[in-house]
Amino acid sequence: MSVERSGPATPGPGSGPAGVPTAIAVSPILSARVRSQDLDRIRAAAPGSRIVNLSVEGLADGPVEDIEVLLRGWLSAEAFDRLIARAPGLRWVHSATSGVERALTPAARDRSITVTNARGVFTRPIAEHVLMLILAISRRLPQLLELQRERTWQPLQGVELRELTIGIVGYGSIGRAVASLAGAFGARVIALRRHPERDAIARGSSDAGPAGSMSAPANDARDADDDFPFTPSPARIVGPDGLHELLAASDIVVLAAPLTAATENMIDEAAIAAMRREAWIINIARGRLVNDDALISALRDHRIGGAALDAFRDEPLPSTSPYYDLGNVIVTPHTAWSSARVLDRSIDLFCENLRRYADGEPLRNVVDPGAGY
Repeated sequence: MSVERSGPATPGPGSGPAGVPTAIAVSPILSARVRSQDLDRIRAAAPGSRIVNLSVEGLADGPVEDIEVLLRGWLSAEAFDRLIARAPGLRWVHSATSGVERALTPAARDRSITVTNARGVFTRPIAEHVLMLILAISRRLPQLLELQRERTWQPLQGVELRELTIGIVGYGSIGRAVASLAGAFGARVIALRRHPERDAIARGSSDAGPAGSMSAPANDARDADDDFPFTPSPARIVGPDGLHELLAASDIVVLAAPLTAATENMIDEAAIAAMRREAWIINIARGRLVNDDALISALRDHRIGGAALDAFRDEPLPSTSPYYDLGNVIVTPHTAWSSARVLDRSIDLFCENLRRYADGEPLRNVVDPGAGY
């Protein structure tokens, strides 16, 4: 993806040459340190900007007072708030993750700092991870592996995906990608959206806002890697008040919702009670969407079929966690997002937004602070 800038039609808000930021702070994203080639690409996208490298603890290799933009990867909440206090010109933070609960701090909200996120960067690997789990559950792979360990030859009957109903809680870019992959196998898909009236996804629609604005529409459907050729229309789309209806109708429930005040602990005892006895739940979103005590109790008592969990309230998941001991649980170490291409896509998106910033164009993936995503 090219990040070369043409001459700006509208001057950007940056204080540096031709509207670029005077200084850009960068903290490590997805690895221990930012790669040199990524720093070169950032410099090319914002020629004349000074780059300040931050450690996870917030230690900087240069002055921070004139920082206007932050590419936030690994950075503690305390270090982030210290940077906000020391950088009065900071006006835009790009989160290298899709979840922004660590970027929408009270200090950032008080300053009305624009926050963008990495929506779309991780869509494909996460959707493929979910499909792997759906196939493993339907073809009874955990039980087959247990039989292998026991050296027991016992064929098991699987289920075809076209016999299953997949309930997707959170129908954003990841939810739509899961629907695309599962739908290709013939699965019936139902989905939950915060605004179900937006079920008509306008693919390829313009994300332009007012001229010179930093903000694009908050529910822009274009994503950094939204290249799935076909997303089938779900058989049904419900709003938040339809959660229990979705749970009762689903053989497999996929949690793909953002973590907000409204979604925290949404999978509680009452929600689990609404699920089918043989149903599984897959969580590739945030651990705090789930009430762990309620889920562990249901799994122990076999009140649901099982759980495949990639996100947890406490990470790394402690070795003492009961999840490790339950035979109807698949634990993966928050690795659904991982692929060799995600870091390149992360830098692609940030550099595209740097070009937009300098040209006075609306940024992509602007977060709505009220909604939390």
